[in-house]
Amino acid sequence: MLFPDYRPRRLRQNEAFRRMIRETHLTVDDLILPLFAISGQNVRTPIESMPGHFQLSIDQLIKTATSAKNLGIPAVMLFGIPDSKDPLGTRAYAADGIVQTAVRTIKDKLPELVVITDVCLCQYTDHGHCGVVEGQTIDNDASLDLLARTALSHAKAGADMVAPSDMMDGRVAEIRNILDENNFSQVPIMSYAAKYCSAYYGPFRSAADSAPQFGDRRTYQMDPANAMEAIREVSMDVEEGADIVMVKPALAYLDIICRVREEFDLPVAAYNVSGEFAMIKAAEKMGWIDGPKVMLETLTAIKRSGADMILTYFAIDAAKALKA
Repeated sequence: MLFPDYRPRRLRQNEAFRRMIRETHLTVDDLILPLFAISGQNVRTPIESMPGHFQLSIDQLIKTATSAKNLGIPAVMLFGIPDSKDPLGTRAYAADGIVQTAVRTIKDKLPELVVITDVCLCQYTDHGHCGVVEGQTIDNDASLDLLARTALSHAKAGADMVAPSDMMDGRVAEIRNILDENNFSQVPIMSYAAKYCSAYYGPFRSAADSAPQFGDRRTYQMDPANAMEAIREVSMDVEEGADIVMVKPALAYLDIICRVREEFDLPVAAYNVSGEFAMIKAAEKMGWIDGPKVMLETLTAIKRSGADMILTYFAIDAAKALKA
C-alpha cells in the first residue's frame, strides 16, 4: 500500500481513532511493586538514588503495600535487609528473618495482595555474593541447598510465589523439588531466567546493601553481549519447572524479551530496574524530559516487546497515571 491510496494519518487524526487501533495496552494489572523491608519501627529511610523509595520497617511497608493494593496493583516483590550477615547468609532462610516476618504480616493484613519473594543470598552474606564462596570462587552446587531452604522458608511464611534471582545453575529444579516435597506444590516459581551482569543495578545495590565485597558477578550473571545464551538459560529454567520466566534488566534488553516471548509459551516478566528508574527521575529533575510521559512510554515499550508483567519502581506512579 502506497501513498496516496493509503494514508496512515487517517487513523491518527483524533484520540478516539488512536484508541481504537492501539495495539498495546498497559494496565495496572501488568505492574509489580518492589519493596525493601528492614527491621525496626517507624523506619522510612530514603533511598537517595531512587526518589520516592525507602527502606521500610514492616509497619511502614504495610502502609505502602496498602496504597499499592488500593490502586489496583496486584503484587509486590519483597527484598530483605537483615540485621546481621555471615558467610552462609543464614538470615536468608531463618524462620524469623525480615522477609519471612514481612510476608506473614502482609498476608495477615492484606490477604488478597500477591506477595512474591526474591530468593537470593547477596543481601545476607558478608561477602555480598549470591552463593557460597570458597576462596575467591562462588561454589554453585554448594549454594543450591541454601537457596532452596530460603525459598521453602518463604513458602512456609505464606509467600504466594518465590523468585530466585541468584543465577546459580540448577537452582529452579532444587527449589521446585523442596517445595513439592514439603507440600508447597501450589507455590509457583518466577525465575530470573535471563539476568544480565548489568551496570543498571547500581541504585539497587545501595538500597539493598548487596554490593559484592570482592570481584563482581560476571561468573554467574550473563554477559550483556549475549542473546542466544539467554534462550538456553530460559530453556533450562522452563525444563526445571519455572512457571514464569523473567528478563532483567528490561529497557536495554527489549530484544531479549521479544525473543523469549517468541520462543516460550510461559508468562514472561521483565524487570524495569533501579538504574532505568533513576535515569528517568534524574532527567526529569533537571527539566530535560517530561517524566510521567517518559515513564509511560518506557513501560509501554516493555509491554510491547512481549512482557506480560513488569516489575517496576514506577508501579505506584504508573498506576495513578493510568487511573487519571
